[in-house]
Amino acid sequence: MTDMSARFSLPLLQPGQAQKEMFHNEALVLIDAALHGVAQAMGDNVPPASPAAGQCWIVGDAPVDAWAGMAHRLAAWTAGGWRFVAPVAGMTIWLMDAGLWALHDGTGWRPGILPASALHVAGRQVVGAQQSAIADPDGGASIDGQARSAIRDILVALRSHGLIATV
Repeated sequence: MTDMSARFSLPLLQPGQAQKEMFHNEALVLIDAALHGVAQAMGDNVPPASPAAGQCWIVGDAPVDAWAGMAHRLAAWTAGGWRFVAPVAGMTIWLMDAGLWALHDGTGWRPGILPASALHVAGRQVVGAQQSAIADPDGGASIDGQARSAIRDILVALRSHGLIATV
């Protein structure tokens, strides 16, 4: 297989190529593993004893046996054995055991981290960019005034993030 796709190294068909179905099917198997990917777990180094067809894992740092040399790749069990997909920047995989997304940032997998500029729920922004810190009250002659000021600043911050409604 000399010609491969640029991002996921999927085998490409060539004019006059014999047994095109093998190359085509191999590409489909890899797409099936990577497209809207789901992994049973991340970081395992030993292949499971009896995986089911279609199950995937994100291989750990020091893989052995059938996974040797495939660190950090997506390992998919198929009827024809293990297939591996090298991750690319921006690839996300749902981790079944953790109940989190894992993002590949181009250098490694980042479980539970999805960068965003804001979080919207039901069409409404509930979290945005981090705002400046709120100063701690430090006592003094007018504790009540300082407490009220701190509470007001907290309410402003919560409202600006959309976590509570404006009065």
